[in-house]
Parts: sequence; structure tokens; C-alpha cells
Amino acid sequence: MYDLVIIGGGPGGLTAGIYAQRANLKTVLLEKMGIGGQICMSDVIENYPGFKSINGIDLMKLFEEQARALGLEVKFAEVTKVLDKGTHKEVVTSEETIAAKAVIISTGARPRRLGVAGEAELIGRGVSFCATCDGFFFKGREVAVIGGGDAALKEGLFLCKIAKKVHLIHRRDAFRAEKITQDKAIADPNFEFHLNKVVDEIKGDAMGVQGLLLSDTVTGKKEDLKVDGVFVFVGISPNTTFTDVEKDDYGFIKTDRLLMTSAMGVFAIGDCRDTPLRQVATAVGDGAFAAFEAQRYVESLGE
Repeated sequence: MYDLVIIGGGPGGLTAGIYAQRANLKTVLLEKMGIGGQICMSDVIENYPGFKSINGIDLMKLFEEQARALGLEVKFAEVTKVLDKGTHKEVVTSEETIAAKAVIISTGARPRRLGVAGEAELIGRGVSFCATCDGFFFKGREVAVIGGGDAALKEGLFLCKIAKKVHLIHRRDAFRAEKITQDKAIADPNFEFHLNKVVDEIKGDAMGVQGLLLSDTVTGKKEDLKVDGVFVFVGISPNTTFTDVEKDDYGFIKTDRLLMTSAMGVFAIGDCRDTPLRQVATAVGDGAFAAFEAQRYVESLGE
């Protein structure tokens, strides 16, 4: 019987692990893929306190090293269910069933797709959801970035250092990214903006992406745009299908002010929960707070 099971090894989960170890809770962290989470896809992080600029992978290595140095147990397995047994929880994985007094869900989210013709067929052949992973393949070529938030502009700025030209396509006439990121993007000569435009189709063949069919959201006019690659950043979908706790219409887990879900002793943190801001800093704050509350909950059981 563990005191605490943490599901997910991103910044929130690792922070929860650090705080749980310092609280002397018998804890195990479960991770399906690799430690670090979605932030490992970020080439540059410039808004995490203490680091003027740092690579996502490097930052998560520091998190992991600190957690492991404190003795955090880490297991690699996919969680398929979290069962509430009243006196305890059972976390069912692909390898085993683990009993725990409390659970912290920190499973993050995955990139959302456009859902247009050609997208699914051309993933891995010019359609990507990670500029730092695949940008190198488009050195000196023209690419499109779809979206208008922080991720779209930041990944677009990274691509501007590699590609000949970056076409940014956004369905609105204004961006949702931080002002400092917008200013950098507007000042970059490799950016070309296509506002009030949506993608109707991604065109290509067995050799890869050849271009896009765009529609103007104001006039309805169609136009073709020739590009060799398409990078999609139109939001995220939470990784929460394995749990039956209460969620919003988009699948994000609802929590109270103590980060507890609709199930007693089950907490949710980071990008998988219903929160207005999804950043490394907020995930870290969630992780620290949830570990503290998990400790209080375990102590309240009096076992």
C-alpha cells in the first residue's frame, strides 16, 4: 500500500513527487512514455523563473534529477483505470494494480488535430505537431504554422531560424499569444501572416505535403498556398479517458480549490485539469499544492 500514486511525469508530477518525498510519503510515480512530458518538445523556455532561457528537455532533466535524488520511485507503465475502493484507491496499469491512499493525476494533454482532409494521411510526411522535433527536415523550405496562441508563435519563431519562410495561418484577426511573443513574431522577416484564414484541406501525395487549400473567414474566398510542411498548434486535448472523475465538456478534469476531484483523495494538476493557464510555472505550483493536500488527506485517514 502506497501513500500516494502520481500519474504522469511532467513538471507537475515531478514537483508533486519532490514535495511528497520531502513529506516522507511512500510514493510512486507512473509514466507511460518518458519523463518530462509535453514541455520536452519546447526548444526554448523563457518564462520559467530562475532561467532566462532554457531548453525544455534540459529543464526536465533537472526536475527528474532532484526527484530521484530524494528517492522518488518511478515506474514506466500505462494507467488504464483508477478505482475508488472507499478505504483506498486502486490504480490499474498495463503491468499491475497498485493500491494507494491518495492519487494525483498529472497526465497532461496532447495536440489537437485540425480534422481536415489530408491531415491524417500526411502525418509524418509533412504534417507535424512539433517544430523542434521535425523542423530540421524543412531547412531552406517554406512551411505553414496553424494557430494563433503561444505555442503557434513560439514554434513558428523557432522554424523561422530554419525555414526559408513561415506562413502563419490564424482563423482570427488578432493573436492570443503573450504580447512579447507577438512582438517578436511581427518583427521577424521570415514570418508571413495569413489572418482570418482557415485550412480546408492539406494537399499532398506519397512524397509528402504539397500545399494547403485556405478559406477566408470573412469573404469565403478560397486560395491555394504552396508549402512543403504543416505544423499544427490549435490547442490540446486532455489525457483523461482512463478516469471517471467529473470533467468539463472538453474532457478536462474539474477540481475544487484544493485541487481535489469529484473523488475523495484523488487530485488533478497541470494541463489535464480545468485551468485558465497552462504553463510550466502553474503546473509546478499545482504539483506542490496537491502534494501538500495529499499529505493532509493521508494523515486524515489516521491509518
